[in-house]
Amino acid sequence: MFLLYLIVNILIVGLFLYSKLLPYEERLTGTYKQAFSFFKSIFKPVLSLFSGIKPFQVGTGLSVDMTQIILLIILLILNYFCR
Repeated sequence: MFLLYLIVNILIVGLFLYSKLLPYEERLTGTYKQAFSFFKSIFKPVLSLFSGIKPFQVGTGLSVDMTQIILLIILLILNYFCR
């Protein structure tokens, strides 16, 4: 159970890094590029499952991608039940 808890926490941190580094993917080098590619190989197929969800409008010409937020909520719920 502890191993699952640890994996879920690593995925939460990985999702945060994935979302922050995605616009700068082509500028990454070395170990950072490898780590990003690892998390991208996990999150890209999972996020594509939620591709039908529209971005949430938060202002004029400004919207938030809800797919990453939904995945974060799912991971947080798993984190809660893995304790």
